[in-house]
Amino acid sequence: MSRRAQILATGEIYHVYNRSVGNEKIFSDKRILKRWYRIIDYYRFPQKLKYSKYQTLPTLIKDAYTAAYLKQPSIVDIYAFASMPNHFHFLVKQVFDSGIVRFFANIQNSFAKYYNLKSDRHGSLFGHTFKAKRIETDEEFLHVSRYIHLNPVTSYLIEPHDLATYPWTSLPSFVNGNGFVNSQKILDMFPSKKKYLQFIIDQADYQRTLGDIKHLLIDS
Repeated sequence: MSRRAQILATGEIYHVYNRSVGNEKIFSDKRILKRWYRIIDYYRFPQKLKYSKYQTLPTLIKDAYTAAYLKQPSIVDIYAFASMPNHFHFLVKQVFDSGIVRFFANIQNSFAKYYNLKSDRHGSLFGHTFKAKRIETDEEFLHVSRYIHLNPVTSYLIEPHDLATYPWTSLPSFVNGNGFVNSQKILDMFPSKKKYLQFIIDQADYQRTLGDIKHLLIDS
């Protein structure tokens, strides 16, 4: 990943986006998706081992290593994400200095090695520098979370009623409470989970009429 001119501030929340090289459809099946999610979950913590090395550890050593790193604070907090066929979106807070750059370098590099090996492919998989926009208000925070969760609907991959169970975004984690996403910050802004889901589904055409948050949205 090339050096960034943009400085990302610790304690701030950003909408982060990157696309595959040549718009290649890299998030194409559930086995790949599961690997992508395991990599994300692993590298949101500071790590001494690459994920590929971690995977080869004997069970007892692996369990001990896992228990140790899970006691450490994460370097980023993830509030929402969407994995589209040829790009991804994250709503993420930088917890430690350089945490976002470190996190995205690790997940992109790790996934690229896995994907290239699996696909008999060579070379870069993602754009060298991800794009990031700082979130300045609670209103922007909520609207960008909705934008991210609506990406599959806007792209006509699914219908709005499928969102709550569609595994390529973080929205199912808001419903069932599983996963690595910190959904509570968003859910605390609504009387119930149902109200947040309604906030999204009621505006399924939202990204076609972006209005006054268009400057925050990073798209092709």
